[in-house]
Amino acid sequence: MRFNPNELSTKDMYKLLTGSVVPRPIAWVSTISEEGIHNLAPFSFFTVASRKPPMLCISIGPGVGEREGTEKDTLVNIRSIKEFVVNVVPAQLANQMHTSSENLPSHVDEFTAAKLTPIKSESIRPMRVKESPINIECTLEQIIQLGSDHLIIGRVVEYHIDDEYYLGNYKVNLEKLKPLGRLAGNYSECSEFFQLPR
Repeated sequence: MRFNPNELSTKDMYKLLTGSVVPRPIAWVSTISEEGIHNLAPFSFFTVASRKPPMLCISIGPGVGEREGTEKDTLVNIRSIKEFVVNVVPAQLANQMHTSSENLPSHVDEFTAAKLTPIKSESIRPMRVKESPINIECTLEQIIQLGSDHLIIGRVVEYHIDDEYYLGNYKVNLEKLKPLGRLAGNYSECSEFFQLPR
């Protein structure tokens, strides 16, 4: 089969891309609004953008369902506050992560809705997810509009990892972490690992 993106709907091209670029890690992004309302939402268009200085990038699409055509709260908050936290999602937090992905009104605190514990960050205003073993505090570096989506580039200013997930020598215990990934519309638990000789 061969497909020309110009001949496909946005939805159909999206299905092909999200079923091919896999597995995708999930950035569980916590932000705060100008009114002080905490927001938490997962995004799987996410990766490392730079090593020096350390930067992460997240692509945020437009609102869906009842909020179609509007900007998502995460984007609005990052643009105004210029800070956010990326919380890593281990498999055991899949249900809470899924709850936070629901299309809730802007005045609803997803920490409360998902029964998660907000804890203060070290250098920025948005809260961290206590239950997440890794929290990465970021300040906004740049927002780039790419068609219908916005690419958020954030500079890492603080990195937190639970001692139980730290192996030493700056290595993460991935076997214990069992990070959640996205496979098209499904989720995967990264729990099997192997090495190849160099």
